[in-house]
Amino acid sequence: MHLAAHFPGVNATTVWADPRSRSQIDFSSFVHLARTAERGRFDFFFLAEGLRLREHNGRIHDLDVVGRPESLTVLNALAAVTERLGLAATVNATFNEPYELARRLATLDHLSAGRAAWNVVTSSDAFTGENFRRGGYLDRADRYTRAAEFVATARELWDSWTPGGESRPFAHEGKQFTISGEFTVPRSPQGHPVVIQAGDSGEGREFAASAADIIFTRHGTLEAGRDFYADVKARLAAYGRQPDDLKIMPGVTVVVGDNDAEAQERAYEIRRQQVSPQNAILAAEQLWGTGLSAYDPDGPLPEIDPVLDSGLVKGRVLHGDPFAVVARWRAIAEAKGLSLRQTVIETTTRQSFIGSPQTVAAELTAFVDERAADGFILVPHLTPGGLDDFVDRVVPLLQESGAFRSEYSGSTLRSHLGLAEPVWKG
Repeated sequence: MHLAAHFPGVNATTVWADPRSRSQIDFSSFVHLARTAERGRFDFFFLAEGLRLREHNGRIHDLDVVGRPESLTVLNALAAVTERLGLAATVNATFNEPYELARRLATLDHLSAGRAAWNVVTSSDAFTGENFRRGGYLDRADRYTRAAEFVATARELWDSWTPGGESRPFAHEGKQFTISGEFTVPRSPQGHPVVIQAGDSGEGREFAASAADIIFTRHGTLEAGRDFYADVKARLAAYGRQPDDLKIMPGVTVVVGDNDAEAQERAYEIRRQQVSPQNAILAAEQLWGTGLSAYDPDGPLPEIDPVLDSGLVKGRVLHGDPFAVVARWRAIAEAKGLSLRQTVIETTTRQSFIGSPQTVAAELTAFVDERAADGFILVPHLTPGGLDDFVDRVVPLLQESGAFRSEYSGSTLRSHLGLAEPVWKG
């Protein structure tokens, strides 16, 4: 089993109102979570990225993170206070250039002695594009085209140094990039930084099968996980790859209690904290595309139809057809007698694994044994102590059963993941 830690604070999972919640920018918060993950022998520490603050009805969205530091800078600092933990940065392939980013990632890989990873994301968002000189954005159809060539170009740059330490000129000419010269950073300790891809669409799955070492997914149920796992693994052969060449790691949440009943009670309270009355209205407005402040969060769902392309929400991707999602919400609310707030809780924030340490350990192991995942990226609800319970109470059980390592066997992230060093293609 592979385990990773996602630094919380960039989505509705995080509970800022909890008195134990701390800063999302103070370096001590990053150190606490990273050292907890390393104490638990996790594979890597994962940072998300946002290139513009989201807006809601013309104002900064209340759940966005103001002052989120740049990921690679934070990870370079963490390299000095950790020894084995992998360090993964989310960096956008739409608004960066291969030479500059390949150089920064190779630098992190050297400073960390082979622990760097790059989570490749793309953007079709003109709102975000306004922050950049060329403005605008790529059409959706072009996002993965650029990303695929971006990753391939970065790998050409990393391969422009031989394993023996000799620099050779590079030249790349393609539809997205035409560059040539000499790369300034020698080949890194693990050959190339590990490449992560986050995406569930058909395009995203194909891109991961062709170019990624890890795919970060949203499938939290056993059935959905098995279907996704089988689909993505089946795509690898077309690219001359083996099933173990790509690790599938869904993002999950965990609530641990002394027993299953206590854990369920804790999970319910966490969900209520995550979806306050104000946040319930905000979530509904994002779906309906119009102001709903006149509605009672403890009353029924709005009877009006969604407003498409209203511009109410900027910088946030809506997953699915709003009409279909509203119909599903209404069906759930009617079947279970739920209010608007209860419906938001029911549909958006259910924890993935809830129970005693023994229950959680058994369920995680079952996911891996039944080929629904190769491991998990844990998304805590508290910054920075949300991983403590899991590492102290669940990890020892996973280690005792042999489902998870008791000690690191290597020093690089590739060794943790069981991935071979890339063949040099200079």
